[in-house]
Amino acid sequence: MPSGLDNQLIAAAWKNDVPEAKRLIAAGADVNALDDTVQSAFLIAASEGYLDLLNVTLAHGADVRSLDSYHGTALIRAAERGHAAVVGRLLQAGVAVDHVNNLGWTALHEAVLLGKGTPQYVDTVRLLIAGGADRNKPAVNDGTTPVQAAKTRGQTAVSAALADGHQASGLQDGRAAADALLAAASSGDADKVAAALAAGAPIESRDDRRRTALLLASLNDRVDAARLLVQLGADPDAQDDRKDSAWLVTGVTGSVAMLETLLPANPDLTLRNRFGGISVIPASERGHVDYVRRVVKTKIDVNHVNDLGWTALLEAIILGKGTKPWQDIVQILVDAGADPSLADKDGVTPLRHAESSGYDEIARILRAAGAR
Repeated sequence: MPSGLDNQLIAAAWKNDVPEAKRLIAAGADVNALDDTVQSAFLIAASEGYLDLLNVTLAHGADVRSLDSYHGTALIRAAERGHAAVVGRLLQAGVAVDHVNNLGWTALHEAVLLGKGTPQYVDTVRLLIAGGADRNKPAVNDGTTPVQAAKTRGQTAVSAALADGHQASGLQDGRAAADALLAAASSGDADKVAAALAAGAPIESRDDRRRTALLLASLNDRVDAARLLVQLGADPDAQDDRKDSAWLVTGVTGSVAMLETLLPANPDLTLRNRFGGISVIPASERGHVDYVRRVVKTKIDVNHVNDLGWTALLEAIILGKGTKPWQDIVQILVDAGADPSLADKDGVTPLRHAESSGYDEIARILRAAGAR
């Protein structure tokens, strides 16, 4: 029987109260303790899609082999509801991908039979395929395979993902699988990304320029492929032979969608490119207003100085065009705490650069921020 602390933890889990869950765990509550409905904090986090809570339970000894009242795993519970990010995390944690519950179904069966064919279920199916799920495994009761079930239910995108899953058997050579992964990530074919991973391609495979699949997806703004890779644990900080990383190139492309896709992977915001800069600097130089507006809301250092001796504010002025996008960026940076008095290596301040370039509106913004 669960203790009083265990019952409190289960109640906190239903509420997705992560701070309270952490407090109770520190006090001795067991993340694997089951109540009389065969629920634990770990199983609840999986079924409800509470990723932060799930990570807390995994960090404190969650038993990935634990089963619910249907003799199902946490993976089956998450797949049924299309909690793709949770599915990816559980696959990383080693939950058995083809476990069969007492309904005769695997996680892949439940994602199709009880799913809706919506994007979240498509992501879920891709993740399961990448994790090695058997797409042709018959259900115990009626013999229906996931492939057949998707086709019968008119789940076109799910069917396409399952169809591409058969390519895994044709990629016997490790290098061929890795090349297929890199090509699929670059082109944005998430179904083929899943198939290549299922064939054994290492998720951190690199091309001849040391670019990973996630870096190629980010560089080409392939959000679906990047999301799949992130959910399976791809490294956003892996750098190529030019010191670019998946995260750093978002500052070059200006893709807010890719930024949002990579943030759950906890990229290193201090990682430097070949110029010693962080992502906000090239974004400011290139006039990526929406990107700068979003990235300054992270913990990124808006006063970082690169190897040229320039901050994002200086690059926006020196290498920008002084027009509305760069005016907006200067205002955004100043509002986010950029120091308008930080001069370049020659002692020239942002205000002097703006004045010498005839950027009157930018000069006005800087003066209003107290620049001299």
